[in-house]
Amino acid sequence: MAATPRLPDFAWGVATSAFQIEGATVEDGRGPSVWDTYTGTPGKIRDGHTAATACDHYHRYSEDIALMRDLGIDVYRFSIGWPRVRPGGTGPANGAGLDFYERLVDGLLDAGITPMATLYHWDLPQPLEDAGGWLDRDTPHRLAEYAAICAERLGDRVRHWITLNEPFEHMALGYALGQHAPGHTLLLDALPVAHHQLLGHGLATSALRAAGAPHVMLTNSYTPAVPFTGNENDLTAAEVYDVLHRRLFTDPVLLGRYPDLSALGLESLPFVKDGDLEAIAQPLDGLGVNYYNPTRVAAAPSESPLPFEIVEFDHVKTTDFDWPVIPSGLTQTLVELTEDYGTALPPLWVTENGCSYSVEPAADGSIPDQDRIDYLAAHVKAVDNAIAQGADVRGYLVWSLLDNFEWAEGYHQCFGLVHVDSETQDRTPKASFDWYREHIVQSRRP
Repeated sequence: MAATPRLPDFAWGVATSAFQIEGATVEDGRGPSVWDTYTGTPGKIRDGHTAATACDHYHRYSEDIALMRDLGIDVYRFSIGWPRVRPGGTGPANGAGLDFYERLVDGLLDAGITPMATLYHWDLPQPLEDAGGWLDRDTPHRLAEYAAICAERLGDRVRHWITLNEPFEHMALGYALGQHAPGHTLLLDALPVAHHQLLGHGLATSALRAAGAPHVMLTNSYTPAVPFTGNENDLTAAEVYDVLHRRLFTDPVLLGRYPDLSALGLESLPFVKDGDLEAIAQPLDGLGVNYYNPTRVAAAPSESPLPFEIVEFDHVKTTDFDWPVIPSGLTQTLVELTEDYGTALPPLWVTENGCSYSVEPAADGSIPDQDRIDYLAAHVKAVDNAIAQGADVRGYLVWSLLDNFEWAEGYHQCFGLVHVDSETQDRTPKASFDWYREHIVQSRRP
């Protein structure tokens, strides 16, 4: 294997989220989240699937840790379920919920795996949504309180913390377009959700620091905005999309200011109060990068309520999710962050990268998911290319360890290195699991 420019302590890992794998949604004091409400609403989830059982990780976490030990990873990124720890979003913590995460963390450490905990992966306690959700300025303060609860119980063992996962997606799909929980369709009126999530990030970061957390990150999704053509209107539309998707969620954190949002019809931001930007722009130890594909952008039709239109790429291989497979976009993402933010940019972590391909077990029980192997190999090479061009990347985490509940798609999209039988919950590592394990071994050889 050819030598790479990665640092010797470059970390390999996998990522999951609580709602997508845990199940046990009504056990041991867990309260309802916006996603429990959304999945219980007819017509919202494909084929009426729910996450009531999901991958039953709540009961099978030891089995999943054993799989990770066999995989040979350095880091496991998981999320803590807010409704499991503080069911009402306010009030006392749920001891049984914290006990579960303590068992999980201890099991990971016993297996030689570093836990990386995400505080918020979209599962807002339903009582907080009833009070206004992320449209309400109180919610950031509730996130900070919840962060302090988690850090008090787990901070002596969890060193790596992530405040939020993909605030752009949560705003866009959950509050602007209604495709995810909580299902609002506010379009650009959802922009206060962006600010309140970022404020929550800043306040939670302060709470984690106060508890002694040594490594705090924010994880954003990133996607290069590719103009549909070279004409001026398409170029402008791509720039506007980049402001909305990338800079809106990065500039305030790293630069302490919002980008120019006038192209979105915002000359001022009345939801930004004195002191907010200072709270948001806390120094970070890393920036999480979730990457799946670039986005092709054209000028909007005259009747469109948005100043851009998303269009498909031509003649490009796609995943089962119809997402284009363009590994060079990951290199571009990492290099552009490095060039655009300079010394303000902390080290980068690829906190999610993966693909959906459904492959059923063969007659001999094997699961030959060659398309996933090809995808991962190409994207690992894309990370190496970015490092060679000056990007400071410290780790790469595959989404996901397990086939899981994929939000509005239910169980129809399979991102896992491990197949999960929906009836028996039996776990079967795929060929991509074996490939990743061998890749990790090879990467550690001098």
